[in-house]
Amino acid sequence: MKKLNLIVALATVVLAPLASAQTLDELARIVREAASTEARINQEREAEFVRDRNRQRELLAQARQELAAENARSDRLRGEYDQNERALAELETTLAERMGNLGELFGVVRQASGDVAAALDDSMVTAQYPGRSDFLAELAQRRELPTVPELRRLWSAMVTEIAEAGKVVKFTAPVERTSGEREDLEIVRVGVFNAVSNGQFLDWDTSKSRENFIELARQPAERFREMADDLQSAAPGTVHDMAVDFTRGQILRAVVQSKTPLERVKEDGGIVGYVIIGVGLFGLLLCLWKAFALYTTGARISRQMKQDSADKKNPLGRVLAVYTDNPDTDIETLELKLDEAILRETAPIETGLAFIKVLYVVAPLLGLLGTVVGMIATFQMITLFGTGDPRMMAGGISTALVTTVLGLVVAIPLTLLHSFLQGKAKSLIQTLEEQAAGIIARLAEKRA
Repeated sequence: MKKLNLIVALATVVLAPLASAQTLDELARIVREAASTEARINQEREAEFVRDRNRQRELLAQARQELAAENARSDRLRGEYDQNERALAELETTLAERMGNLGELFGVVRQASGDVAAALDDSMVTAQYPGRSDFLAELAQRRELPTVPELRRLWSAMVTEIAEAGKVVKFTAPVERTSGEREDLEIVRVGVFNAVSNGQFLDWDTSKSRENFIELARQPAERFREMADDLQSAAPGTVHDMAVDFTRGQILRAVVQSKTPLERVKEDGGIVGYVIIGVGLFGLLLCLWKAFALYTTGARISRQMKQDSADKKNPLGRVLAVYTDNPDTDIETLELKLDEAILRETAPIETGLAFIKVLYVVAPLLGLLGTVVGMIATFQMITLFGTGDPRMMAGGISTALVTTVLGLVVAIPLTLLHSFLQGKAKSLIQTLEEQAAGIIARLAEKRA
């Protein structure tokens, strides 16, 4: 770029005056001046080239000096590194000799710290003393030997957990309610087994990002909740009964997951289950109606037996009316008429009993139908998914068992009620037959 500028300047200096020259003398003067100018420019260029060459030599010498210095530094650092390696090996050997059994102790402490930290995180005592396992978790990851105060702190954490496992303590902690809201409630902790608040059992949940108590969506039986309520309101130093979940919440979690009888009927019984329930309700209503009718009829017959005149509003009165309406009839004819009257009264008394019998026979058959339907569903699951996961077959088996139970639950009471009502009906009919036989006996005795 610099060379191009020089050429352009030279051309400007030479050509511009030539264009304006008027005589040969002027032209000669201009040519001499141009030659002088060109010689001066060349001298400047040569001087510049010399300066650049000298500067490059200086830079080269400086770079060589720096290279030599870095090589010397590298040799020095390599020697120091080798010396440090030898010193480190000697120190590690000395450390291994001095540690002796402390190395084994260090491994045991790390393992024990991790185990204790996990146990403390899973314990509901942590809700009362939050953050107590942070030190143990850090100690389990440490690479240095523990100090004596740290070992005492580990021992103190273990002894504290053992001591708290035998205490019944009240404290305030956040509780996640069934609605999803978190509230600070007074909690009664029974060792490390149960925690209750306001008569409600709580579950200690460590599966989330932070440990907290959760109110169980489904509580145990009422008597257990009353125990929890009495315990929370008890005065210090008093003794109260309390149910303890020795599995530390597993039984309570199973209570949440278990189904109530109504849920089992609704979810597992299916259409067959509803049909069996309908049959049972209809049979029960029919039995109640029949029992009311039989006892009402029995009461009327009892009143009739205390009267001398025949009242045709009850079966016995209608049977006696046959005799009063036919006082002069011979004994054989009267006996036939009485038998006919008893037969007329027998049918209303036994009405509905046969249908009740049909219902208690049909109920177990419907249960057997549900069993077959459930087993078909089970074998379909086996065909599709195999027998690897028993939970896939649980639905069909549950349907089979629930419908079988429903059939038996309906059939057994209906059988007992039918037997009782059948006996009551036979007792009323026997009363009518006895009264009719008495009439015949008295008439035969009179005419004899």
